[in-house]
Amino acid sequence: MTPLDLSSDVGLVALVLLTVNVLMGLLLSMHYNPWKHWPHRRLNYFRLHNWNGYLALSLAALHAVLLLAVKTPAFRFVDILYPVNGPKQPWINTLGAAALYVLIAVVVTSYYRVAIGRGRWKLLHFLTYVTAALFYVHSLFTDPTLKDRSIDYFDGEKVLVEMCALVVVALSIYRIRWGARRRNSRSND
Repeated sequence: MTPLDLSSDVGLVALVLLTVNVLMGLLLSMHYNPWKHWPHRRLNYFRLHNWNGYLALSLAALHAVLLLAVKTPAFRFVDILYPVNGPKQPWINTLGAAALYVLIAVVVTSYYRVAIGRGRWKLLHFLTYVTAALFYVHSLFTDPTLKDRSIDYFDGEKVLVEMCALVVVALSIYRIRWGARRRNSRSND
């Protein structure tokens, strides 16, 4: 396995974990209780959501750092931090870097959610949707071999990315409708 293959695989695992984290966040916003619903266990769901986010962030950063071990094309540290002038796919890699930076901001502000206030923190936390969109676009349009080949949207890795994006969009729409129904039922009472 080459460093490029490893970087690609780590990136996909990070993407799946980020997808799971967005879905967990949606469940938290709907006041999901694992004691009352499946799996009918006492579970610190909030802590699980946080640790999954930390792991996803770590793997997303590792995905980028592993590119330093790729011999051809040779990525420099500056290409990882600021990929606009990178050796291959600079604009799509810039989207990936932007996603990572936004994710870092979301995680850091989560540490200070009490200090910055719930309302502001919640607005900042909505940036996870921007992060998810950037990660999905980055993952979908990147050639994993870095040879500027055309994208095969039916490739297994690309289908995984497409399915993750589709699930997040579908459940986000469900969450919005759920919230609207809940507000309507409160106003009718």
